[in-house]
Amino acid sequence: MRFLPTPIEGALIVEPQVLGDERGFFMETWRKDRFAAAGVDVAFDQDNHSRSAKGVLRGLHYQLPNPQGKLIRVCIGAVFDVVVDLRQSSPSFGRWFGLELSVDNRRMLWAPPGLAHGFLTLSASADLIYKCTAIYSPADERAVRWDDPTLAIAWPLAPGERPALSAKDAAAPAFGEALFP
Repeated sequence: MRFLPTPIEGALIVEPQVLGDERGFFMETWRKDRFAAAGVDVAFDQDNHSRSAKGVLRGLHYQLPNPQGKLIRVCIGAVFDVVVDLRQSSPSFGRWFGLELSVDNRRMLWAPPGLAHGFLTLSASADLIYKCTAIYSPADERAVRWDDPTLAIAWPLAPGERPALSAKDAAAPAFGEALFP
């Protein structure tokens, strides 16, 4: 596995080694010792699988007071995946980072606790699988508005195109109104 830094402190792009031939492929998506050697020494408490149609934007989600770290990958389709640093003590506080995660590039993203996460589905549909370091708690769920002008996330949308949002995501507070860890 290769672990590549991002502009967000502690967030990493993970490129697994893929072994393949005419029969198919094999890759490790989680191996505790290799992640620990890269500085990610965590225990996972929950795995999630989500499917979204093209144009669906989910996020930007986070939890307080029990934030989740997430190891995110796509097993069907492609998404533009985004994290925002909400940790006030971090040198990258208030910055975002995005990249395409897809079944074809097989990249994963490690998002440490304290980051908001969201994605826009680029393909006809996309399945995300992500491991979480804390169990989901509805009472702890928070969100930041996906199109907040302070963050100015460059979502890959055509001019005038609006993503499909849940009612909750459409009503999410602005970055300046959100609670941070």
